Amino acid sequence: MQRAAPQEFDRVLSSMCTRPHPAARKAAERFFATNPGDPATYQAVAALEEDALSYLGDITGLSAPHGYVTSGGTEANIQAIRAARNHARDDDPNVVAPESIHFSFQKAADVLDVELRIVPVDDDYRANVAAVREAVDDHTVLVAGVAGTTEFGRVDPIPELTAVAHDAGALMHVDAAWGGFILPFTDHEWSFAHAPIDSMTIDPHKYGQAVVPAGGLLFRDKSVVDSLAVDTPYLESASQASLTGTRSGAGVASAAAAMRELWPDGYRDAYERQQTNAEWFYDELRSRGYDAVEPDLPLVAASVPDGQFESLRDLGWRISRTASGELRIVCMPHVSRESLRAFLSDLDDLRSGPTRN
Repeated sequence: MQRAAPQEFDRVLSSMCTRPHPAARKAAERFFATNPGDPATYQAVAALEEDALSYLGDITGLSAPHGYVTSGGTEANIQAIRAARNHARDDDPNVVAPESIHFSFQKAADVLDVELRIVPVDDDYRANVAAVREAVDDHTVLVAGVAGTTEFGRVDPIPELTAVAHDAGALMHVDAAWGGFILPFTDHEWSFAHAPIDSMTIDPHKYGQAVVPAGGLLFRDKSVVDSLAVDTPYLESASQASLTGTRSGAGVASAAAAMRELWPDGYRDAYERQQTNAEWFYDELRSRGYDAVEPDLPLVAASVPDGQFESLRDLGWRISRTASGELRIVCMPHVSRESLRAFLSDLDDLRSGPTRN
């Protein structure tokens, strides 16, 4: 049987994962058999998790972060809703979020039996604060906003949403799974330093360049984390707040290693390079007559005919669409100007010849 080889990233243009940093890869190999789910037994990886949380706190403006390294943004978002539900002790809880929210919120609502109230976004694809204000009520346990939406790379008005949440007696959660390692180098107000938000999702295995899986969940208040804890009588550790029991020591170690190597200058360089690429790519698409959404962060969405889109896939480009059908290109650290030029060259060839119906 032929051995399978890992997929190359050269033609991967819509993924929010990327090549891990070499230091992250080495750290993962060293700790792949350890379990941070039992920190009293696996003390070395538990110490690395504290290092990772400290780095994530620096990145997000939280001096004393509580939380843990998750399997990714889905687990972090589920746990944020679970924590809000448990903390509120409401018998009919609901969560209010914009339509740009990640699909993990649908999973969370289903698993946790919490009503999910989806509200519209504005003309710039950001959460409509007035609509959020109308949707909250006495049973709202959490309001969610996005700092770097997966479809258009937009940042919701986080301070305003936080005020709405707290006025309603609810917690405020920010999903910065993708944007969290980009936004520190922008003028956006999105973090714990900009508003009294209560929790945040931020994924080292995206722009943070850790191995998969390595997500992050941060809380401002330890009591909210404690609402997640269950007793673990047969482990050396007395309780556990994470959703999964056994967790990846590889993810924890690689996250700490990547951030040690790259924060802040390496991440700043990656953002500046890829923001420049995104703006260049946007201009190139516009010059060809395509209707495109100007990139606020390094993500470009554009209306491309179905035939051209499918033909580009046939040529091996790994691309995807937004829910409304736009081509979606995410300028991750592995995306080079050369790859974007090659993509545009193929697009030009398709425009001048027959394409799939």
